[in-house]
Amino acid sequence: MNWDIVEGKWDQLKGSVKEKWGQMTDDELTEAGGKKDKLSGKLQEKYGWTKEEADNELDNFFRDKS
Repeated sequence: MNWDIVEGKWDQLKGSVKEKWGQMTDDELTEAGGKKDKLSGKLQEKYGWTKEEADNELDNFFRDKS
């Protein structure tokens, strides 16, 4: 997945991300702005995942969205 595309479509994708990872708040999603490193960090905080786990979750999720 090209993360430039995710950033460009972020407003459209936020709902899907919120559905998938319900512990994320709207403010956190807005703050992340579709940037992989910020999303990964938030998922690590919320779910106790390692960076690798969070990155894999994001890659798998957005691969299905492309």
